[in-house]
Amino acid sequence: MYAERKAPSAHHFLKMVKFRFQDLEIWKLAIQIADDLFDVADELEKKRLYRFAEQLRGAGMSMSNNIAEGSGSSSNKEFKQFLNVARRSTFENANILILLHKRRLIT
Repeated sequence: MYAERKAPSAHHFLKMVKFRFQDLEIWKLAIQIADDLFDVADELEKKRLYRFAEQLRGAGMSMSNNIAEGSGSSSNKEFKQFLNVARRSTFENANILILLHKRRLIT
């Protein structure tokens, strides 16, 4: 019989592994912005604006996700493509926040 093994927890995994993107200042900034956007999304959910909250979270994660994914690229050219997608996600977030502010859904 094989002994049953538990899968490592996410916390345990993150302590074991260090990724290239974690040293990138742009990724650190994107993570902070995404965290702030999650706070805005939490407030939107309190107002039962679930679709807006979901959109904001997705666009917020897209920035750091693309930086992280691109950091695993085998060439600088490919990495730049991922950075461009992350940059475009920044504009998406700005647009969402402008619209939410215009509609007085956030201050």
